[in-house]
Amino acid sequence: MDRMPELSHRRRLLVLAICCMSLLIVSLDNTVLNVALPSMERDLDASLSGLQWTIDAYTLVLASLLMLAGSTADRIGRKRVFMAGLVVFTIGSVLCSLAPDLHWLVAFRMVQAVGGSMLNPVAMSIITNTFTDPRERARAIGVWGAVVGISMAAGPLVGGLLVESVGWRSIFWINLPVGLAALLLTLRFVPESRAPKARRPDPVGQLLVIVLFGSLTYAIIEAPHASAAVVLPFGAVALAALLGLLGYEPRRAEPLIDLRFFHSAPFSGATVIAVSAFAALGGFLFLSTLYLQNVRGLNALEAGLWMLPMAFMTFACAPLSGRLVGSRGPRLPLLVAGCAMTVSGVLFAVFEAETRDVTLVIGYVLFGIGFGFVNAPITNTAVSGMPRAQSGVAAAVASTSRQLGQTLGVAVIGAVLAAGVGSSSYADSFVSAARPGWWILTGCGLAVLAVGALTTGHWARRTAERTAERLQSPELRETTDVRR
Repeated sequence: MDRMPELSHRRRLLVLAICCMSLLIVSLDNTVLNVALPSMERDLDASLSGLQWTIDAYTLVLASLLMLAGSTADRIGRKRVFMAGLVVFTIGSVLCSLAPDLHWLVAFRMVQAVGGSMLNPVAMSIITNTFTDPRERARAIGVWGAVVGISMAAGPLVGGLLVESVGWRSIFWINLPVGLAALLLTLRFVPESRAPKARRPDPVGQLLVIVLFGSLTYAIIEAPHASAAVVLPFGAVALAALLGLLGYEPRRAEPLIDLRFFHSAPFSGATVIAVSAFAALGGFLFLSTLYLQNVRGLNALEAGLWMLPMAFMTFACAPLSGRLVGSRGPRLPLLVAGCAMTVSGVLFAVFEAETRDVTLVIGYVLFGIGFGFVNAPITNTAVSGMPRAQSGVAAAVASTSRQLGQTLGVAVIGAVLAAGVGSSSYADSFVSAARPGWWILTGCGLAVLAVGALTTGHWARRTAERTAERLQSPELRETTDVRR
């Protein structure tokens, strides 16, 4: 039942629109929240690490559960898991709007994330199984990437308007109508599909992933504030969990993380690029929001307007990137993305672009171009060439890489900023304290450029073909040999 029934062109576009609605509320939630951080800081008396946790509690749980959600959807039905995700995410959003203090807000953000983990990878798997023609699928993924641009464009403006007129709690209300509409449309128009062979659960692997991501993030965020005696044990636990995953997963017939995926250079490259690009995004939004509101003294709406050039370029470049991937492959979009993100980072790290209006806008435009071009080639490379029966798991690994990157970006950049600011005020020391963070973001751009160039050539494609052949089930391989 892996292959969906053949749908008309109009029905396929409707399925794409429904899946994009889920991405919109998940992506919008993060961009809106970034603009609201200073208001939440004042209202909830939150520290810098507390602000980091409001973002990372969500992305951390999301990253930890995405692969479980992808494999579960392949096993019990993608439509069923997708609808469950919409229900949980919407309920979590309502709870966030009612949170009495920071601790409850962080807890309710984790509830949101449980629902969110069932949305993006499952939606991408539905798209992959709906659009079977490679070029048509690349264009659909380009539209999918454009939705991220829409959320970046709408997020700061919508968030700024809501925060200034109603208050930060209202940013969670917008998920309610979109979530309910997506749920009703999914029930009516999205066909059910699942993998032909059910994958067994892997509770040990899932536990190790949660321990790895959680302990690593805690160690990074708390490093500037806690003693080495508190931080180092969490680092040791993260290392032990990583070694446990590398030792345990290859022994399982049906692992949570099939490490054979990483024998494909394009797939491994897409994973590294996703972590780097989304770490840059998380750090970029975190630094920009705090600078514009706490240093320049802008309100949430004014800060959103300043970030609009970045959002608009992401929105404009994402569909162009999808078309380029469909016609020429992922190499050119990745090179453009890496160059633009690197130059943007250098502007801030070397020339203090944030201190002058013109260079600030140029830095935002360049980052928007880079991020707009990077999303479609990541997604397309991650799922293309993989057996369709494992498309949910492959898409979940790509989505996990994105969320892990954003989690690490906020954790690392926030820790660097906290260490640089120390006991000084933001206004006095922010620019100098943020400079190491901008250098880290420059390194992320260089990683996108270098890995993109390395993993999109002929050699890389041959490794992908060999990996796909090894991943095929024995029955499917026999069928393929007979046809030859």
